[in-house]
Amino acid sequence: MVDSPDQVEVSELIEDDDTVVLELRVAEEDRGKVIGRQGRTAKALRGIMKAGGIKEGKRILVEIVD
Repeated sequence: MVDSPDQVEVSELIEDDDTVVLELRVAEEDRGKVIGRQGRTAKALRGIMKAGGIKEGKRILVEIVD
């Protein structure tokens, strides 16, 4: 999905007992690919993570950061 996979970083921040924030960092030239047209790819990624979080009883938020 990205041209520079070595620059992909995911950081996990725990806000409280049931909320986890995942910060996704990618190379600047790959950011558009990760977000996708009209945000569709990012929305799909967030949906997958949300579904996984429901199984674990947690709220998972995905943020694409600079």
